[in-house]
Amino acid sequence: MLAEAGIGSRRQCDQLVAEGRVEVDGQIAVPGQRVDPATAVIRVDGDRIVTAADKSYLALNKPAGVITTMSDPQGRECVGDYLPERGARLFHVGRLDTETEGLLLLTNDGDLAHRLMHPSYGVPKTYLAEVIGPVPRDLGRQLRSGVVLDDGPAAVDSFRVVQSSGNRVLVELVLHEGRNRLVRRLLEAVGFPVQRLVRVKVGDVALGELRPGRVRPLNQREVAKLFKAVDL
Repeated sequence: MLAEAGIGSRRQCDQLVAEGRVEVDGQIAVPGQRVDPATAVIRVDGDRIVTAADKSYLALNKPAGVITTMSDPQGRECVGDYLPERGARLFHVGRLDTETEGLLLLTNDGDLAHRLMHPSYGVPKTYLAEVIGPVPRDLGRQLRSGVVLDDGPAAVDSFRVVQSSGNRVLVELVLHEGRNRLVRRLLEAVGFPVQRLVRVKVGDVALGELRPGRVRPLNQREVAKLFKAVDL
């Protein structure tokens, strides 16, 4: 099972088991132990391994103008249009507003998706926003301290200026809240309306070089990091 999950060759996986580095349902595995891939929780060096063949974990680089739904009765372009073969059994983890681009996770693992979206786990999301500058030096402190919005106060976990070219400034914000259009509303409230917004990370999963409109499967390490972030 470990070899099929891409952990290594059968011989390498045998060695991992012999060294006591593999756990099954919280117990150290033993050579020759039989497990059910549909139900067993298997960890290698503490990282959970995906073994259920029916589970999918994907990353989409959502283009601007695409709505975050799997289908749209009005015929508008939506996330489901990028998943013609798998869209029926997948659902998106959280949302990006129509004009926001970037990383959107999709899965059919309901437990993981629910925890990633639940505010109690505080999974951070990282965004790059383009605004019209110049940006004052105390803007980060103001956003970290909190801004009062129409639905209550909100704050960022971190803020930094990434680059500046003329009056165009690229800033990075990290938040763990998931309120509707929160990044846009925060920046507008402090006088810097967003010109372009891209989500580049969810937890430790990064958008990387994935092109707009493209989908890729998450690797074992990325899925393990998501499991760890929500205590699964």
